Amino acid sequence: MKQYNLNQMKRFNPKTIYPLLILMLSIGLLNSCKKSEEEKKDVPTAKVQKGTFYLDLYEEGEIEAINSTNITAPSISWRFGNLKITQMVKDGEEVKKGDTLIVFDQSDVKKGVIEAESRLQMSYAELEKLQAQQQSDLDGLQSDYEITRLSQEISKIRFESAGYEAEIKKKEIKLNLEKANIALARSKEQIENKIKIQKEEIKQKNLSIQQDVDRLKEANETIKKMFLISPTSGIAIINSNWSTGNKFQIGDQCWAGFPLILLPDLTALRANVKINEVDISKIIKGLKVEIKPDAFSDSLFSGEVTSVANLAVDKDNKSKIKVFPVEIKINEINEKLLPGLNVSCRIILGRIENAIFVPLEAVQSEGSTFFVYKKTAGGFEKTVVETSDSNSDFIVITKGLTENDKVALANPFVKDEKVKPNETKSESQNETTSEDNQL
Repeated sequence: MKQYNLNQMKRFNPKTIYPLLILMLSIGLLNSCKKSEEEKKDVPTAKVQKGTFYLDLYEEGEIEAINSTNITAPSISWRFGNLKITQMVKDGEEVKKGDTLIVFDQSDVKKGVIEAESRLQMSYAELEKLQAQQQSDLDGLQSDYEITRLSQEISKIRFESAGYEAEIKKKEIKLNLEKANIALARSKEQIENKIKIQKEEIKQKNLSIQQDVDRLKEANETIKKMFLISPTSGIAIINSNWSTGNKFQIGDQCWAGFPLILLPDLTALRANVKINEVDISKIIKGLKVEIKPDAFSDSLFSGEVTSVANLAVDKDNKSKIKVFPVEIKINEINEKLLPGLNVSCRIILGRIENAIFVPLEAVQSEGSTFFVYKKTAGGFEKTVVETSDSNSDFIVITKGLTENDKVALANPFVKDEKVKPNETKSESQNETTSEDNQL
């Protein structure tokens, strides 16, 4: 613009000067308003950080005990009816070793005990009666045997003294002796056979008594089975009843061997996560993990990858996405860590020392070119940068920025651009997140 001094302006016609002055004032006012508008525009910024940059991967998981004890329904005889729960520990209740977890209905078992005791007493009475009858029968046979033996002795004496008798008489005496010998042998055989029969009868009765003893013992042992005792300390987790779809409760019936309660060992816990097939190649045993329970977001625990599955599985029944189960051992023992809790796991894949990094939202692209809006004394300038690795929050800058530079988290030259709160970070928030980037 051409410059005029005061003397020159005095020579001008007022009709020419006034429009010129008005034009100059309008331009100045317009520039002032524009500058004021830019100054009033609130552009969130972040400071360029330098330090250890962690490569990480976030996945959701669930806590479970490495070692658990399954409390199952006992096996009982059909004679004692069904297993019906009459008392039960509360779900999630802490129990000690020796505590009673479940009590089943004992009415049928107690009835079985009474019946077994009655049968046993009756069997013992029948055994005594049998033994008495056998002894009586044996005594009768012994008496008959003695009579027969005496008769045989008489016949023998007569035979020995028949030397002077007639031949016919001798023959008769001899026949009587033979008859007596036969009778004596037969009587002896009857006694021996009777003893054998009696022994078998006693054996059968003793077997019957033993069965009654075993039934009584079984009934008494079944009474003990009606009380499920905790073999160890832990948290009682009630299992689901497949017939109702709900957790087992008082009044439910169950079946032998069915798992009723899970007692996890709280001294050894792990987090199970499922890693997408795209990222599984990054996961190896020994990687450090930060674990944060969803229910206690202010608590942070450490862990380590202990197992990586070799085979992929479907993410769920309705998805064809393939995932790999990964187990993470939790290092700490804490009352907040309970089986079944959902946790957020940050798996540390690696780190870069002395890295320059900025929030992800600070970097924009045009084609294959990346750039940021670096803050300067006069505002912001578009600066081309080169990037490297990134994690869920930050990206490494290898060229174009230095530590403590400030960059915009949104395009400062877009008029009335509305930035979503969850997509921006103030400078103080960025510094806090940068601390989270470090272990």
